[in-house]
Amino acid sequence: MTSTAQASASARRAVFPFTAIVGQEEMKLALLLNVIDPKIGGVMIMGDRGTGKSTTIRALADLLPEIPVVANDPFNSDPNDTDLMSDEVRQQVAQGLEIPITHKKVQMVDLPLGATEDRVCGTIDIEKALSEGVKAFEPGLLAKANRGILYVDEVNLLDDHLVDVLLDSAASGWNTVEREGISIRHPAKFVLVGSGNPEEGELRPQLLDRFGMHAEIRTVKEPALRVQIVEERGEFDQNPPVYLEKHQAPQIALQEQIVNAQNLLPQVNLDYDFRVKISEVCSELDVDGLRGDIVTNRAAKALTAFEGRTEVTVDDIRRVITLCLRHRLRKDPLESIDTGYKVEKVFCRVFGVELPEDSTQKTGAGVKAGAR
Repeated sequence: MTSTAQASASARRAVFPFTAIVGQEEMKLALLLNVIDPKIGGVMIMGDRGTGKSTTIRALADLLPEIPVVANDPFNSDPNDTDLMSDEVRQQVAQGLEIPITHKKVQMVDLPLGATEDRVCGTIDIEKALSEGVKAFEPGLLAKANRGILYVDEVNLLDDHLVDVLLDSAASGWNTVEREGISIRHPAKFVLVGSGNPEEGELRPQLLDRFGMHAEIRTVKEPALRVQIVEERGEFDQNPPVYLEKHQAPQIALQEQIVNAQNLLPQVNLDYDFRVKISEVCSELDVDGLRGDIVTNRAAKALTAFEGRTEVTVDDIRRVITLCLRHRLRKDPLESIDTGYKVEKVFCRVFGVELPEDSTQKTGAGVKAGAR
């Protein structure tokens, strides 16, 4: 780490380290896989209050390495990728102008519940556009979230129209603002993370389907684990710098593991027979559309890359398929069986593996952050 990076790190507010978070392996796994391959499509985290959802997401953003950006650009444009550049920067590159480059932390943008569409998408100053003949654009939260993480807490309480806007931007990678015949667009590629409490209402099925993965988290019941969580948090609050120093080595190791996984991902191979069986599982579960097939393929590859391998195994698929499909199943109000159990049961039959005795427990618990 350079002295400049160290200075900026010390100036930032202390964030609880990702590698120190106890339990909630399913949520951590889903978040890590989305960072390795953002095309998975984000993650919806549903669970009880006070289970560390916001803490974990902030910890993940803080863990990620700094990224190169065009200096003084409100859209965090990537100086090396035209798909992640604003139109203005792209024009400068086309003209052969020198682009000033700086490095900054990956942004974690919190979307407040009361946010308006203008605050989210940005606004066009019509008066200035007409009087001065320039496209006066005030960027919104989607511009700030480009190449970062957009976190929507209590997404099930958010206005449906705003959820539509967010999901459209997340899927297309662009945000377009139109007003009075003036149209402005900018890149908006981000990992969309939503969280909510099922007691406060469900998300519409067609919106839920647009999230790549769905993690369920519950309050830890084991007294010993609860004590450990309380003690870890207390130690952090008492002296953040000392606590962060203690966890610096595993944080750096996990950061390197993520970067290596991102580089290794294009080389990962998923056997054709496995792809057919994944689609067979989706078909048997009567999953609408093909998102379930695509996301499961991507998530299995991301997990393989995360563990430093290039060949996807049956176990890799088993560990991600519930996260990718459980929220896509049609809900039967008279059925009491857990959707995650249904997915695992069909998976085991199609892939010819034995259904584990603890299959009612959540899948994905086998990966610990930073462990190879």
